Amino acid sequence: MQKILNIQLQILKYILRWDLIILPVAVGIGSMVALFLWLLNLAIHYRFAHPWLLYLLPLAGVSIHFLYKMYGSSAERGNNLIIDEIHEPGAGVPKRMAPLILLTTVITHLFGGSAGREGTAVQIGGSIANFFAGLFRMDLAQRQTLLTAGIAAGFGAVFGTPLTGTVFAMEVLTVGRIQYRAFFPCLIAAFLGDATVAAWHVHHTPYHIDVINTAATYYSYHFWFDPVLLLKVMISSVLFGFASILFEKATHSIKQYSLKLIKTAWLIPVLGGCLIILLTLIIGKPDYLSLGVDAEYPGAVTIVSSFHQGGAHFFSWLWKLVYTAITLGTGFKGGEVTPLFYIGSTLGNTLAVLMDAPVSLFAALGFIAVFSGATKTPIACTIMGMELFGPDHAVLFAVACFIAYLCSGSNGIYSAQRKPGGKLSYLQSFRSK
Repeated sequence: MQKILNIQLQILKYILRWDLIILPVAVGIGSMVALFLWLLNLAIHYRFAHPWLLYLLPLAGVSIHFLYKMYGSSAERGNNLIIDEIHEPGAGVPKRMAPLILLTTVITHLFGGSAGREGTAVQIGGSIANFFAGLFRMDLAQRQTLLTAGIAAGFGAVFGTPLTGTVFAMEVLTVGRIQYRAFFPCLIAAFLGDATVAAWHVHHTPYHIDVINTAATYYSYHFWFDPVLLLKVMISSVLFGFASILFEKATHSIKQYSLKLIKTAWLIPVLGGCLIILLTLIIGKPDYLSLGVDAEYPGAVTIVSSFHQGGAHFFSWLWKLVYTAITLGTGFKGGEVTPLFYIGSTLGNTLAVLMDAPVSLFAALGFIAVFSGATKTPIACTIMGMELFGPDHAVLFAVACFIAYLCSGSNGIYSAQRKPGGKLSYLQSFRSK
């Protein structure tokens, strides 16, 4: 009995200790993410009111290049630096990473670059967490845990999805494995980070799946089964996985060939900015610039519009993929995830029309499934579906995320992810029996 009480006392001390550690870290991360979201919204709507700013995008790219050249040092590696630091602590995450990525992401969006915000939030989380780890004089294992919690706080705060942030922070580190050692600190950090953003009165975009009229069979109290709809979801999910491969290959190829062919480094973002301007002039509309959440004009294709019939064009997903690959591949800053949401939701809209399926449901499935394939985080993406769209279609969310994950190739958007046995190792072991 005494042994049991001692164990329970140790657990209680562990919980209280991490509560006290995480509180200032998560509040700091949540506050900086709230500032970032507020500035990002101002920048995007300022460009809406002043569309000529797009023509300064090449100069913005040059300024970003020299900001990182003068102050960036290792911060240039972004999310991959944080993932590497969790796996093999030593180099450290520079304190300047948080303000630098915040500033350069806002610059990218102010002048029309197609990028996201998750990378910024994760880097803010990692930078602030690393600062507090030094302040608290943590050992290597504790520092690893706090950095992971920093990712959870940043991700949960920027999207308003704390459960997703919790699982994403643990799942993104190693393909096919989750280390639960950091679960409690990540959970507390993600919820406190999200609550801090809410306390600053910064709001997230709501999404909604329409009620689906179907003659489906209920196989449990909560979930229903429609075999025809399930088949359509499975076919679409394979295509969602292919879209994530295309995004990863396009982004990495543009970066690789730009560095190989252009010897003067600051000319790379100039070329990228000019290509974005040229594409916009050819297409004749600014739908694929910047974040893609708010509409610049009535009838613009956005993530929100893709949840409605006629809310996306046939190749909207491909245009967004090209715009984002050029933007990120030529040195502009920001995340990949929100563009992946755009690519997935508009592709889902297109597939729903082709398959005569529910548009809002397939937009939601694409939203999470392309993200799953690109980041190799199917569990987190399934949870994101339930947090953003409700639990009614949880089974379909899981099917879409895992099929897209399996069909997304061996590489994701984070090169620092560990791949101990490969995600298909269990299939190889099955064949060997």
